[in-house]
Formats: sequence, structure tokens, C-alpha cells
Amino acid sequence: MRSPSIVDLTDPVYSTQQTGRHKQMVLRLDAETAIPLFEQVRAQLSVMVAVGHLEPGSRLPTVRYMASQLGLAAGTIARTYRELESDGVVEGRGRRGTFVVDEPPHSEPVQERRERVKAAALRFVFELRQLGVNPETAYLAVTEAFRELEDSET
Repeated sequence: MRSPSIVDLTDPVYSTQQTGRHKQMVLRLDAETAIPLFEQVRAQLSVMVAVGHLEPGSRLPTVRYMASQLGLAAGTIARTYRELESDGVVEGRGRRGTFVVDEPPHSEPVQERRERVKAAALRFVFELRQLGVNPETAYLAVTEAFRELEDSET
């Protein structure tokens, strides 16, 4: 079970709502280390939340799906999710699934990212106003720019 293990997030629920881009999680697991597998998964998911790869409100894969993708027992993933919930990183919502909380602990990078996005948006809007562009035209331009960038990345 050497790394990396890729959890494919093909369900539209898992892709980001804004871009609709395909997402996946890459986890590195080592069965030969003294660190239990549930703890390896928990630590890596916590980091993904802290750096914004798993955004607030994101739905985690089901226990069964995650277990099958990683080749682990469902109980291992269930324990991982319980530990994450105990840490305040995720919340279980019954049959609807497990979600990243809106304000995860230790997520200063997420807050910093929000501030950078806001600053970039303000700079962009300032330049567009200088050009006399209205919000609808700006929205279309941003959408098209994202599309072009995504096409160039694939």
C-alpha cells in the first residue's frame, strides 16, 4: 500500500461549484510505518482543509467510497472521519454526508486566501471601472478567462 493513492472525486457533488473542475485527492499511505493508517489519512485530510484544497462546505467522499479507493477497511475511514469531527475539521450530517466545517480550526491559510482573492477582485474591478466596463461584461470576461486557462491546462 505504498503511496500515492488517488481518491477520484468524479461525483459532481465533489467538484468545485464555481469552476466545475474535476478534483481528486492524493494521499500517501505507508502500511509499514508505526503510524496507524487512520491517523495517516486524518493528518493528510486535515492539511488539505488547512491549505484550502478541501474548501469549507466541501463534502467528503462516503466512507465506503473512500475505503474502496484507498484499499482500506470501511472502519478505518469511519474512525478517520470521527477523529476529524472530534478535531472540529468536519461535521457529519447524517445521510447527507460528511462536510468540511465553515470555519475549520488552524485554517489561517484559508482566511489569507480569501483576503488575497478579495484584494485581487478589487484591483480587477478598479481597472474595469477605469475602462467603463459594466458588471455583466466583467463577469463574462472572467468566465471566459477561466475557461481559456482551464483549456490550456488540459
